[in-house]
Amino acid sequence: MFGNKNRNGKFIAALFSRRIVLVAFIIVVLFVLVAFFAPLLAPYDPDYADFAASLSGPTKEHWLGADSYGRDVLSRIIYGTRVSLIVGLLAVCVACAIGTVLGMIAGYFGGVVDDIITRFTEMLRAIPQVVLAMALTAVFGSGIRNLAIILGISSMAGYIRMMRGQVLTIKQTDYIMAGKLQGNRDFRLMFHHILPNSISPIIVMMTQQVGSTILAEAGLSFLGLGISAPTASWGSMVSEGRMFLLQNPVFALSPGICVAVLVISLNVFGDGIRDALDPRLRGEL
Repeated sequence: MFGNKNRNGKFIAALFSRRIVLVAFIIVVLFVLVAFFAPLLAPYDPDYADFAASLSGPTKEHWLGADSYGRDVLSRIIYGTRVSLIVGLLAVCVACAIGTVLGMIAGYFGGVVDDIITRFTEMLRAIPQVVLAMALTAVFGSGIRNLAIILGISSMAGYIRMMRGQVLTIKQTDYIMAGKLQGNRDFRLMFHHILPNSISPIIVMMTQQVGSTILAEAGLSFLGLGISAPTASWGSMVSEGRMFLLQNPVFALSPGICVAVLVISLNVFGDGIRDALDPRLRGEL
């Protein structure tokens, strides 16, 4: 028990040893809190249209102004935080779940199974994620659930390759060989012994990929293939606001800044987790 506490303490100390990682973590937590308490923080309903305030600049009633339909920009940004985080987290969970299982199967069994999964992975990697997501969106439609599944499928190749490499290394260790000699089934060895010992790089990849997934969702929404109106989405807000940059620049710039700040913070925090989990980067080896 004390050993676990000691290891956890070392991990937290290593994680926040750089001030920029601590700042990134605080920013991510703030975005999460904004998404969770969106109904309490938003001054207006995000879909409420006050046509008298259409394209108005920042005022006491509308701190960031109003869009072309008179909807409060601040309220839509707050609710857009919830959409971006939900899509990002769900997509990463889908990619991790499917990619990890396929990678374990490919690395553990090898042979024809490995060849089929590897060729499938190379096919996914040959197509840019956004292009593949656009094609899948055109087939299956948009919406938060569909978009999360589509982005998850289009980004799972990295998990397959990483997990396959981890399994190829771990399955040659003595304790896996001992487990086989004791009569343990293959799937028990895979999920009870191999997976727990290869979870660290998966956690790092998940943390870093949330940001890129949010960016992909914003890009698809900007192109009109992501979250459909009238649901508030940062990407669709930027797309709508680009036509009114001279009348109300805050309308387009504020959601774009939110996307940039959240993605950069998630990437920095992911780098911090990677450094904290790798003893070589901490100078312990």
